[in-house]
Amino acid sequence: MAEKINESIALQDYLKAIYKLAEKSDDAVSTSAIAERLQIAQASVTGMVKKLAEQGYIEHKPYKGVNLTTQGHQIAIQTIRRHRIIELFLVEQLEMSWDEVHDEAEVLEHSVSDKVVNRMWEVLGCPDEDPHGSPIPNLKGEFKPQRRFTLADAPVGQLLEIARIKDKSPEELRYLEGLGLVLNAHLTIEDRAPFQGPLLIKTPERMFALDNAFAQAIWVV
Repeated sequence: MAEKINESIALQDYLKAIYKLAEKSDDAVSTSAIAERLQIAQASVTGMVKKLAEQGYIEHKPYKGVNLTTQGHQIAIQTIRRHRIIELFLVEQLEMSWDEVHDEAEVLEHSVSDKVVNRMWEVLGCPDEDPHGSPIPNLKGEFKPQRRFTLADAPVGQLLEIARIKDKSPEELRYLEGLGLVLNAHLTIEDRAPFQGPLLIKTPERMFALDNAFAQAIWVV
């Protein structure tokens, strides 16, 4: 029984990782990228990829990478929905901070039933965003259309509002919060260094330089 549970958890983690990596590129997802994201050995990824392909969750093209099948895509979306609803529930109902809920949701998303997760969603008012501004798919697995772009791509001199902070560690979230870069905060890009250099950011409270890697993770409107 424990082995089957562990296999189910691994399956969901792999499919979710592949989905998120595929968001960043139109190309097939490489096994090395999966290994890096999940922080596990390349050999382990190779074995699991073979198993997922045999079970019909992914399509694997040697030397090119993997793509989710319809079945794999559905499981990935379902897992993401569960994760983001749990994160929001922990923030809104249990008053946990936005920088500590990711790790808790990583555990709970595999053990809480769909019935409970959907009830959490209803109690929260059927939201379409988690505490970091990431979209929550509805019961049909559909995302609400969003007109957003990264801070790295935003124009200089225009007033912007933070709508999402994507895939950042608890330490990074606390750093951004210390700068006042939280959801719904307003800012302006005063200047941008060339060659993906830092951005000069102005908020109502201060002015500071922000590394381009952070700017890539902050989505604005």
